[in-house]
Amino acid sequence: MKRLAGKSALITGAARGIGKAFAAAFVAEGAQVAIADIDLDGAKAAAAEIGAGAYAVHLDVTDQKSIDAAMAAVQAKAGGLDILINNAALFDLAGIVDISRASYDRLFAINVAGTLFTLQAAAKLMIAQGRGGKIINMASQAGRRGEALVGIYCATKASVISLTQSAGLDLIKHGINVNAIAPGVVDGAHWDGVDAKFAAAEGLAPGEKKKQVGASVPFGRMGTAADLTGMAIFLASAEAEYIVAQTYNVDGGNWMS
Repeated sequence: MKRLAGKSALITGAARGIGKAFAAAFVAEGAQVAIADIDLDGAKAAAAEIGAGAYAVHLDVTDQKSIDAAMAAVQAKAGGLDILINNAALFDLAGIVDISRASYDRLFAINVAGTLFTLQAAAKLMIAQGRGGKIINMASQAGRRGEALVGIYCATKASVISLTQSAGLDLIKHGINVNAIAPGVVDGAHWDGVDAKFAAAEGLAPGEKKKQVGASVPFGRMGTAADLTGMAIFLASAEAEYIVAQTYNVDGGNWMS
């Protein structure tokens, strides 16, 4: 039997990258999946590519009305919500003396407040339904440690880990499991952008930072979105009923805790 058969899921930032990979994997496991993204055209294209079982929903995680509308859309389309993956996030890079308030505000608005208030809206819906649920937040190895040029991003992902612990402890009484995944360095369009920022900050040739970080992973390469889907499916399934407030490293051995 498919592990997510009959379940309704919403994945934020799912028009591309990790979120899109999760959506395809969840549909393959029997779930009906809302591909939620600020880029509605991209979400529609991803849903069309994935096929039956996926549908697009507009969602701006910095706008409470948009969050509430997305929850209402899922309720109308799928009859409720069983699984939320908080995947939408933004990256930026600057030394401590160069951090701008605009960058700080933007990253915390999306990575922390967006995670919290999307989680909150999903939890309210799940509590009203009375059938529990699964919430998975996307943290990062950057949330486990500071990095000289990535202070804001590291702080946001550390906040996600902390929110996961608090929400997990609070919501389990309603049968809602809240856990997180902490990827390491994941190859793809996102990391091409990260590489470009490091190239500018450290005077590296394009692609050099990506080569360096890939070589430093104990497993021997950067991760891929596909490397993360197994953990996401597991945490969304009945097999993870007794797992509460945990953050799992899926990083090829980059960070051990």
